[in-house]
Amino acid sequence: MRLTHWALGICVVAVFLAVVPYSHAIPPFSRQYGTSCSTCHIDFPKLNDFGKAFKDAGFKFPKDDETFMKIPPVMLGAPAQKEMWPRAIYPGTIPGIPQIGLRFNTFFQVYGGNRNSFTPPAPGGPFTPRTDFQPGLFSIFTAGNFGDGIAFWVDDDFSVGGANSNGGLGDGYLKFVDIGRLFKLPKDALSLRVGQFEIDLPFSQARTWNLSGWDIYDQANFGAANGLVGPGVNNTFAFSSPGQGVEISGGHNYGGYHYSLAVLNQNTSPSFPGVGPNVSPIVDVFSDSNFKDLYGRFQYRFNLERDAVSRNDIQAAGATGPRDHTYLQLGTYYFYGRSVQRANGTLPDGTPTVFTAREPFYRTGGDFSFNYRTFNLFGLYMYGRDQSQVLNSDLTALITAPAAHFNGGFLEADYLAYPWLMAIMRYDRVQSQADFLLGSGNYFAPASTTRNRFTPGVQFLIHANIKASFEYQIRPRQAGTDSNGNPVGPLRTNQAVTGLEWVY
Repeated sequence: MRLTHWALGICVVAVFLAVVPYSHAIPPFSRQYGTSCSTCHIDFPKLNDFGKAFKDAGFKFPKDDETFMKIPPVMLGAPAQKEMWPRAIYPGTIPGIPQIGLRFNTFFQVYGGNRNSFTPPAPGGPFTPRTDFQPGLFSIFTAGNFGDGIAFWVDDDFSVGGANSNGGLGDGYLKFVDIGRLFKLPKDALSLRVGQFEIDLPFSQARTWNLSGWDIYDQANFGAANGLVGPGVNNTFAFSSPGQGVEISGGHNYGGYHYSLAVLNQNTSPSFPGVGPNVSPIVDVFSDSNFKDLYGRFQYRFNLERDAVSRNDIQAAGATGPRDHTYLQLGTYYFYGRSVQRANGTLPDGTPTVFTAREPFYRTGGDFSFNYRTFNLFGLYMYGRDQSQVLNSDLTALITAPAAHFNGGFLEADYLAYPWLMAIMRYDRVQSQADFLLGSGNYFAPASTTRNRFTPGVQFLIHANIKASFEYQIRPRQAGTDSNGNPVGPLRTNQAVTGLEWVY
């Protein structure tokens, strides 16, 4: 059978990767403990059960940490100072080597021929090329433990898409692990995290192993004016946005219960929408800094091993050594926040003024994960709702309008065929009123409020710290109307992506 040029190229790369010998990597924790990245990761950055326990413990081995550490930490003070406190500085430690790591990835993309028909450029703007080499992100990160269960993490993207102006701080926090011991609580019942961090998502978007993120995490309720006079709902918040604040948590991610409660700011940028048929002159749209958002999550994981020791241990015991448990994990989450919009209007006496709409919103849903040896099936559902305020027809007062809402989620299956080869199949679905309304001003307006895609993929570990990935995004046939109301389509906007990533 005759292959296209790009498909043939992918096959050649796949054959090459299949014969590359397996080796070990040396990112920061690998250097500190003298071990492979695969000790904590399945197809990095996806964590195995030991990696989850390592993270829960504050970036330490969950048992006998001092025994396994190859490079001991530097003491900041003598142990006797503990007995002298508060008359002396309480002693701590810093890692014995600089805990610095680097990450870089790059991509090659092949777009469907209908890409520009579906999302045409602005007048005079360039079309999306059919094929495209695209640099990804270059980031630097550091993490470790200061002793007494005080963990730290900082990662910063120096450049995104090859432009350093797009970089910025990802996570930067201190975590005080098991402070519940000060209150005689059960072990690991209470920890505290302070700083900027990704909220405790069921599945991390910031450290996803997929080439593309889960669509529902990036969904914003923006542009849903409900056909009335604006401002309506223009909330730029998305679950993938990091937050700044404090979080308490407890339990474990490798078995039993886990919970988290956070109080934080939204890390969303102000938006300045233009004037359209359903939107009044809006001064700005942003999060309400005077109102702290709330996020809560609870999950319970049932380890299903027959052997009681394996069932309750950090990892299950297998014939060839430790492995991940067979388990069923169920969880739920809830986010409550408030967005702010200011719109130009007039008082009843005709005096120009600016009205401020404070619109509460929430995101809620459930998730599950089932793991059997090297097969992992997991998914998430989300429902989002924003209360809406609009100006009346005279532009003299704010009135309550129908709420804007969306729902959707994803389902993914990962199969580790070999320790270095993982096959992936994903289904993403989002049903959003806002997406439909935003299309009304484009050349091509979607005729449906629902968008979904299937994404098969495969990932190879060339070394434990070098990974090559491929995914093909399959979108259903879509039809709509142009700016004059004429039918367009049906057509597809499929996309193939190949990525290469390394960490050091």
